Amino acid sequence: MMNPIKILWSLAFNATSESKPHIQIPITPPPSPSSDLKHKKSVSIRTEVASANPPSPRPVAANRAQPSEPTVVTKVDTEIQGLMSWDEHIMLIGHTVNCFGGSIKVIGDTGSNSTREAIHASEQGFAVGMHAALHINPYYGKTSIEGLISHFNCVLSMSPTIIYNVPGRTGQDIPPYVIQTIAESANLAGVKECVGNDRVEHYTKQGIVIWSGNDDQCHDARWNHGATGVISVTSNLVPGLMRELMFEGKNPSLNAKLLPLMDWLFCEPNPIGLNTALAQLGVVRPVFKLPYVPLPKAKREEFVKLVEQIGREHFVSVKDVQVLDDDDFILVIRY
Repeated sequence: MMNPIKILWSLAFNATSESKPHIQIPITPPPSPSSDLKHKKSVSIRTEVASANPPSPRPVAANRAQPSEPTVVTKVDTEIQGLMSWDEHIMLIGHTVNCFGGSIKVIGDTGSNSTREAIHASEQGFAVGMHAALHINPYYGKTSIEGLISHFNCVLSMSPTIIYNVPGRTGQDIPPYVIQTIAESANLAGVKECVGNDRVEHYTKQGIVIWSGNDDQCHDARWNHGATGVISVTSNLVPGLMRELMFEGKNPSLNAKLLPLMDWLFCEPNPIGLNTALAQLGVVRPVFKLPYVPLPKAKREEFVKLVEQIGREHFVSVKDVQVLDDDDFILVIRY
């Protein structure tokens, strides 16, 4: 059996029409756009696929297609970067552009803890048609404040870029001084901020475009702190409800309804919960690349109850949600 390739793309909700982003990211038609999705816009946030062959994201993305959405963002996510080669990264970006590049904005996650790698990957990503890059700060081998500024200025010199701050993953916060310094670049499209809503509001008051990176805080970030939207995990499962949460005004009751699902998704490090849920919904094959393993059966049973409480009609896929047995999951060691 061929080794599965596990891919994750993430789509970010954009602001309503009254919001003015720092930079407009143009859409260029792809070489061969998908005719059935030519006039559709996806509102999902993140999609994960496990397959033995280079997979097509079209069926999953089509579940989330909405005709009226302005733009989305697509990326290979930080959580599984170490499980994919750069060739797979670029293949995914190019494949996404071919399928959806004429109707959505493709943001390639080409960040790295090596400035050289980040630049090279971004060059390749733009060569295959992505519209902008998403860059995380250097992780593990952390650098100084001046090093962060120099790193980001190098990648910002290329094309539109979103900066991603997630200290829980990188071990280092990108402090406001750095963002305020690099905000002088015309290529800064915005920031995905995971530190919290105080930081979100600090930036939005300065006119910097911010997407919340925390699902459980995104409602308040959007409506109380000025965030443009959210780059979310939960929207893979209930895209319509997340769209409502982000676009149709304050809705504390809907937010409260979704919080148990959000808590469930993050009971273990992401994307373990998401992978498990998508497998239970029949959206992806139940394949995990080690060191990721599925949630235990008790948690899978809990997810089935959450689906029933929220309403099966709100979740992606038309298949019945299943608990799945432990033996149904495939753990891949060598890939």
